[in-house]
Amino acid sequence: MEGIRHDAMDKTKILLVEDTPSLARLYEQYLDKEDVVLQAVGTGKDALASLESIPPAVILLDLRLPDMDGLEILRQVQARSIPTEVVVITAHGSINVAVEAMRAGAYDFLVKPFNAERLLVTVRNAIKHRSLSAIVETIRGSARSNYFGFIGSSLAMQAVYRTIDAAATSRATVFITGESGTGKEVAAEAIHRKSPRAKGPFVAINCGAIPKDLMESEIFGHVKGAFTGAHADREGAASRASGGTLFLDEICEMDLALQTKLLRFIQTGTLQKVGGSKQEKVDVRFVCATNRDPLAEVEAGRFREDLYYRLHVIPIHLPPLRERGEDTLEIARHFLTEYAAEEGRAFKRYTTGVEGVLCAYAWPGNIRQLQNVIRNIVVLNEGDEVTAEMLPPPIDKLRPRTIAPAATTEPGHAAAPREEVADEANGTDIVPLWKVERDVIEQAIAACDGNIPKAATRLGISPSTIYRKKLSWETGGEIS
Repeated sequence: MEGIRHDAMDKTKILLVEDTPSLARLYEQYLDKEDVVLQAVGTGKDALASLESIPPAVILLDLRLPDMDGLEILRQVQARSIPTEVVVITAHGSINVAVEAMRAGAYDFLVKPFNAERLLVTVRNAIKHRSLSAIVETIRGSARSNYFGFIGSSLAMQAVYRTIDAAATSRATVFITGESGTGKEVAAEAIHRKSPRAKGPFVAINCGAIPKDLMESEIFGHVKGAFTGAHADREGAASRASGGTLFLDEICEMDLALQTKLLRFIQTGTLQKVGGSKQEKVDVRFVCATNRDPLAEVEAGRFREDLYYRLHVIPIHLPPLRERGEDTLEIARHFLTEYAAEEGRAFKRYTTGVEGVLCAYAWPGNIRQLQNVIRNIVVLNEGDEVTAEMLPPPIDKLRPRTIAPAATTEPGHAAAPREEVADEANGTDIVPLWKVERDVIEQAIAACDGNIPKAATRLGISPSTIYRKKLSWETGGEIS
């Protein structure tokens, strides 16, 4: 069977695998005005042979072929890691086979008969998804999952690692922001260890943990007799950090009067101990951090504007754990192994349901909270697998459970019961079925870091089903 000929070699390539000539010609007509190169073949053998050359962006794959099962072609694509999106074509009565194909890695499926608009929308979405996947794969191909104390290979963290790489070689002040527990001190240490000052001291001081009347002495030091209890001269954090890095954590907690002295110190590089009269020259690189919005603190009059602009030279924002996708599981597995070894336990893994809970929970305390939860599990339980019964509060309220089919996922096919993460229902309340379905789909999307095609595959439905349902929920229409 001959395919459509196009001279433009830079157009997107699509492979159509369809053994019925009349249908192949119809699909070719549907796509004739698209900016694509379409190659049509009628057998599985020819389809596999065409994959030996430049792989197509999209394969339109009929599952019923004269020489082999279309699923075998899909398996070959997955086994050989061919960078393409497979859209399977099936008859109305074989949708369960198409669902199996989705679980095997197909991007979407089309049910015969379908019109031109349905084909065009599906192909355009598949091309767009392939393009985005290629970008992600390129970035992740050089991704780092362990970086100076950080664990995680998400795109958000790759951006953080690159900024640290660039900032480390400079003397410029770095201002780190992020919620509590996101690893701001880890970032500060990474900057120090990557810098030319790595052999010098790294001195950290928490501006929110030291009483206001002692903070000046903690930073600048004091001389004997400067105040009650000052029985000897004492070096401050700034002097101890000379030649290295001074990390001022929770900088927005600092008293306004001390902020003035800190600004002068940063501008001149000299300090004066409490009670002393001698100016001392020190050589430090400043890194500071806060879990507040520093500009909001400036606007509220709690943080000096001139100090903010002096410190806010290279900003680094650490994303919360809930925005880091599969990093949650990577971190959780790391600490399970580490804590099990420390506590002499046999834990090696989590059940699928528990991993779903870990991904679905918002982690307001971020990595610190995740560490505490895992430590609790390891210390208080025995076994080689973490089960749902071992989960401590507050994540014990998120339980893996079997959810009956809320509606047919595609015409003619009802979804099988599946294990998903959901809040435990009140025993006296009955939740409307469409809300249960919506919650499950939204939790799946969140667990897949917003990747709807991946969430659809995990749920055993097509991406188009999720898009239709989301539209119906947003517009208040009936669920289709």
